[in-house]
Amino acid sequence: MFDGSGWWRYISYDEKQKPQVDRALLRRSFKYARPYVKSIAIVLSAILFTSVIELVPPLLYRDLFDNVIPNRDFSRLNLLALGMVGIPILSNLVGVVERLFSARMGEGIIYDLRNALFEHLQKMGLRFFTHTKRGEIISRLNNDVVGAQSAVTDTIPSIVTNTVTLLTTLVVMLSLEWRLTLLSIAILPLFIWPAKRVGRILREIRRKALDYNAEMNNIVSETLTINGALLVKTFGRQKREEGRYRETSRNVADIGVRRAMIGRWFFMGLGIASTLGMALNYWLGGFYTLTGAISAGTIVAFVAYLARLYGPISSLTNVQVEFVTSLVSFERVFEYLDLPVEIEDKPDAIVLDHVRGEIRFENVTFDYSEANERLGIKVKPPKPAGEREAGSENGHSEAEEGGMPFILPSRRFALEDVSFTIPAGSLTALVGPSGAGKTSMTYLLPRLYDPTSGRITIDGHDLRDVAQESLARQIGMVTQETYLFHDSIRANLLYARPEATEAELVAAAKAANIYDFVRGLPDGFDTRVGERGYRLSGGEKQRLAIARVVLKDPRILILDEATSHLDSQNEALIQAALEPLMAGRTSIVIAHRLSTILAANQILAMGEGRLVEHGTHAELVAHGGLYASLYETQFRPQPEAA
Repeated sequence: MFDGSGWWRYISYDEKQKPQVDRALLRRSFKYARPYVKSIAIVLSAILFTSVIELVPPLLYRDLFDNVIPNRDFSRLNLLALGMVGIPILSNLVGVVERLFSARMGEGIIYDLRNALFEHLQKMGLRFFTHTKRGEIISRLNNDVVGAQSAVTDTIPSIVTNTVTLLTTLVVMLSLEWRLTLLSIAILPLFIWPAKRVGRILREIRRKALDYNAEMNNIVSETLTINGALLVKTFGRQKREEGRYRETSRNVADIGVRRAMIGRWFFMGLGIASTLGMALNYWLGGFYTLTGAISAGTIVAFVAYLARLYGPISSLTNVQVEFVTSLVSFERVFEYLDLPVEIEDKPDAIVLDHVRGEIRFENVTFDYSEANERLGIKVKPPKPAGEREAGSENGHSEAEEGGMPFILPSRRFALEDVSFTIPAGSLTALVGPSGAGKTSMTYLLPRLYDPTSGRITIDGHDLRDVAQESLARQIGMVTQETYLFHDSIRANLLYARPEATEAELVAAAKAANIYDFVRGLPDGFDTRVGERGYRLSGGEKQRLAIARVVLKDPRILILDEATSHLDSQNEALIQAALEPLMAGRTSIVIAHRLSTILAANQILAMGEGRLVEHGTHAELVAHGGLYASLYETQFRPQPEAA
């Protein structure tokens, strides 16, 4: 569940903290390999076979120099030639098999990891998405998962291959000439010490590079979408955004250059160490050959094995660097997998199959300050009315997290001790000034958030005892901000009920007064609506949203003034279409129009998070309270309109 420490601490990263590659991280990473034990066994067997068979060619070289050439043995020469050709062919064929199963294993592990991350993010509450940049989420799902994939498909097999090659080569070298072998081992510190140093540096560089890439993704996702492009163009901020992107991409380029140069110096050091080892072995081996201690064929074979010794050592030191840096990707993925889910179903959650639709709020309080403390967000106290800056006139203050300001309500409670009952099948209108808590109420009902105290029930069932999926089937929402996928009209409508028939699709479109418009399009229901539906007008998008809810056929409707983007003629048609839709259903409407209020069975007037008044239009006007004031300033028809 949601602990008091807050999930936000997992997302932000302090560069002064140096995350450790501990056994727990390794064990957790390798857990994803358990379903692929057979593939792992085949890969290890292929690596072992390849490493052993590749030990044979240097022995053939020794036999060539020690026996074939001195004895002029042409038959043995032919056999050696066949062996020198056949062994690499066999080794490469086995390598193909090893690569096949290694790729299957690696891709399978990453498939599981990516799906686990996506499924976990699907469970996250709405609060997570309101406080997390979209580019950051995309970076975790793409860049970090690909980095983890590199560790599984390339780095780990390379470690195993080079380790087996190194050990088997050492055994053969010791059997050939132990003194030269000890000399070769003596220079190993020249390989190991730089690897440790470079590994720590590249690990920090890797994390910074991933952070810069996430920021670059975020700029792209914010400015190169329809909403972002409109904002940038209408405010003439293209140069500013170009500068922001250029600065971030420069950081990416600079850190890439730094990583490349550190790698280049590192490999240069390894090359010098290898050359030094070769020279010392040639010098000492030549001395032993001149004194008759070893044969010329032995030193030829030994030098060939020396390449097999230093090659794996160089690779292992580099693999160590790659492995350490690639674990950063696993860390970043696990950071998101470890985020606590704020709203979860109970093990014995109730499944709502059929509901009447009676809704009760019982002393419901929703506490902003508690939610903010969980997130590690500090809210500045509101300024006096005369000192408030632009954008904070409605009782809001500026909050900061990581230096990024955004707007939060300055009062403590979004809702405070709210109680009311909505009878099944009735229409309830919510009215009140901006920031009164109307939207908070509608978000609590489908359990996008849970109340701090009190409870909300449907037909007597506490929402916290109900399975969220079954609750979603019973509730339909239409908000002022309509979201459509970049897909066809048909796909957007069927998102509500994929099994709906063509006749039901047409009926829903007619009910929302959108069918004639759709039928007039060249591709009809198969017409694509564009990014976020921006190929359509605001009214057309909203009518599609209404048609989508009609197709869902929920028992409870939540409408945030679903006709706000329509002209008077279309509004009247939509209102006429909504009347039979609302019949027999429980409907909650955040009302901004008098026509909606007059049709309501009851009106709930909200102010500063409290339920101030409730009753019918006539009752509340006669009462002369908050609603009467709102009616006079917002809802009463103007004389000329009347």
